[in-house]
Amino acid sequence: MTQTAFARFRDAVLGGSRGVAAAALAFVYPPTCPGCQVLLGRHAGICGRCWSSLRFIERPYCEVLGVPFSHDLGSGILSADAIANPPPFARLRSAVVHDGLARTLVHGLKYRDRTDLAPMMAGWMARAGEALLSDCDAIVPVPLHRYRLLARKFNQASELARAIARQSGKPLLLGVLRRTRPTRQQIGLGANARRVNVQGAFSVTEAGRASLSGKRILLIDDVYTTGATVGAATRALRRGGAADVSVLTFARALADHI
Repeated sequence: MTQTAFARFRDAVLGGSRGVAAAALAFVYPPTCPGCQVLLGRHAGICGRCWSSLRFIERPYCEVLGVPFSHDLGSGILSADAIANPPPFARLRSAVVHDGLARTLVHGLKYRDRTDLAPMMAGWMARAGEALLSDCDAIVPVPLHRYRLLARKFNQASELARAIARQSGKPLLLGVLRRTRPTRQQIGLGANARRVNVQGAFSVTEAGRASLSGKRILLIDDVYTTGATVGAATRALRRGGAADVSVLTFARALADHI
């Protein structure tokens, strides 16, 4: 058998194996909507009713912080927060508002091992951050401390970043940024407490400095709340040699449109 024929045979066998595995998975774990558990025709999908409940963040929005405006104020308009408290990163974009189904998806990925949701969520992120992806040289996820990573078994930001890199073709840099100390969970903390909690909690590895030098980095996280975590991570990346940092998250906490 020639190498080409063997390769075709191998691919056919592997393809068949994947098909059998997918069918077995669908039998044991029928595809359901992560929002309401109604049966679906495929995994990693959402029913029409739950889809309509998602609040996607669309223009018009602040060109820096990506916070949506209730009406169009013209191109290049910044929010009051972006003017009064300029962030350390260049731009922020998020796919959806962090409520309802979006919160359920985040919790499913983060706490219930639903890593199968990451490609779907990443697709929405890539759409929301299309300009940021086009401009960046590489993608970096916000890291977990090694103790939390051991407990959780995976990093939700890394799962999203890996899927975005695969979909966009942009290089993924893992291990260049690390958490130097364990931090309290940010849930329940006020804005100032969040900043104090993550202050100095990130650093760039020695090997990471060569990878980051002069690069435009797109930093990935699951949720943007006050910006304390991505702000601290951005400062570490800039100190480590990154020329520019923008941020892309799946969801962002938002009281209402400005």
